[in-house]
Amino acid sequence: MACSSNSENIDDTDIDMETPKETSEHPNILLVIADDMGLDACPGYDIGSVKPNMPNLQSLMNSGIKFNNLWSNPTCTPTRAGIITGKYGLRTSVLAVDDPLSTSETSLQKYLDLNTNNEYANAVIGKWHLSRNTNHPNDMGVDYFAGFTGGGVPSYTNWTLNVNGSTSTSTDYTTTKFTDLAINWVDQQSKPWFLWLAFNAPHTPFHLPPNNLHAQGALPSDNASINTNPLPYYMAAIEALDTEMGRLINSLSDAERENTIIIFIGDNGTPGKVAQGYNSRRAKGSIYQGGVNVPMVISGKHVTRVNASEYALINATDLFATIADIAGTETTEINDSKSFKGLLSDSDGGKRDYAYTENDDYTIRNTTHKYIYFNDGSEALYNLSDNPLENPNLLNANQLPLSSENALIKDELTAKLLEIRN
Repeated sequence: MACSSNSENIDDTDIDMETPKETSEHPNILLVIADDMGLDACPGYDIGSVKPNMPNLQSLMNSGIKFNNLWSNPTCTPTRAGIITGKYGLRTSVLAVDDPLSTSETSLQKYLDLNTNNEYANAVIGKWHLSRNTNHPNDMGVDYFAGFTGGGVPSYTNWTLNVNGSTSTSTDYTTTKFTDLAINWVDQQSKPWFLWLAFNAPHTPFHLPPNNLHAQGALPSDNASINTNPLPYYMAAIEALDTEMGRLINSLSDAERENTIIIFIGDNGTPGKVAQGYNSRRAKGSIYQGGVNVPMVISGKHVTRVNASEYALINATDLFATIADIAGTETTEINDSKSFKGLLSDSDGGKRDYAYTENDDYTIRNTTHKYIYFNDGSEALYNLSDNPLENPNLLNANQLPLSSENALIKDELTAKLLEIRN
C-alpha cells in the first residue's frame, strides 16, 4: 500500500512486522471521530441548509446505516471518556473539557486485550484529550499513540506531535498527517486491528485547508475573511477530513476492506459560530439537541442493512460494548454501555428505552420526549416528536398544566434519571 512521503516513521519495536493478515474471523475495526461536527454539518440529515461535499461518507451511508438518534456529551472530553470506558461522566468524574480520565479505569483497548487473548492490535491516532500527560494514552493501554493529548492545535500546520510520549514539531497539515500515520500503522499489522482515528477537524481554529482536499472553491486565506464568514472554512475542513478518510479506506486491499467495519461519528454538536438550524446557544456545549445529537454512520463487515436509516436511541457509551461485541467478546452490556451490534443486521435488534447525557446539567429522553434538569434547579420537558428543536418547554407557566399523558412521561423520565444517577 502506498504511503505519503511526509509520513512519520514508526518505531519497528512497536509493531509486528510479520506478513499482514488480510482476512480473519475477527474483523478490523476503524472508529473515525470528527471533532465538533453536528447533524447540521453532515450530509444525509435534515437540519442545516449548507452541507459539505463528503462523497466517502456518503458511500458509507449508501452501503450501511445512518443513525439518527445518537447522543454524545455536549463537549469532547466527556464523550471520548464515555466511549473508552463505557461509563457516564458521573462515574468517572469526566464531565467537562480537560477533566482527566483516571488510569485506574479499564479502557476499551485494555478490555479487548483481556477478553480476546490479545487478538487485536490497537492504535489511537489524532486527538486524545483525556489528559495532557504525554504518556497518558499508553498508560491507558493504547499500544501505539500518535497525535496530541490536548484539546486542539494552535495551527493545523504548526503543532506538537506526540508519538508514544516523544514529542516533536510538525508542520504537516494535521488531517493529512494523521491519515499518513494511520495508513503506515495499518499497513504493518499482521493481526486484526482496532484503530481509533480521531481527527481534530473541523475543530477551531477555522482555517483554509489545502485546496486539493476540499471543494469550497477559491477562498481568501486571511484571518479577517475567515473571522467574518467562518462557515465555508468549517465546511472545507470537513471536506478535507472526508478526502483523507477516503484515502485511508482506499489504501486497504480488497480483502482487508471486506474484513473491516467502519464507524464514523461526531463527538459533539457544531460550534455556535457556525451552527445551522439551532440557536447558537443550543449548539456545542449545551445539553440541547444541537449540542448532543450527533451523526453516526456504520458500514462494512457485519453490516447487512444497506442504505438504512435507524432511529434507535443510542448513547456514545454504547460504542464500548458494541466494539467489544464486534471483536468477538460476546459483550452485550457492561457499565453504562449496551451493545447495538444486533442493529447492524436487524432493524429489530436490541434497543434502548432511554438515552442519557450530561454536563453541569443532565438530560434523559425516551422515543418521544426529553426531560432536562438544569444546574440552577429549573426543568424542561419537550415533545421531540412534535418539535425536534425543543420548543415549547412544556413546563413553562404558559404551557401548564401538563396533560395527563405528558405528566406520566415526565414521572417516567425523572424516575429513570434518579435510577441512573443514584
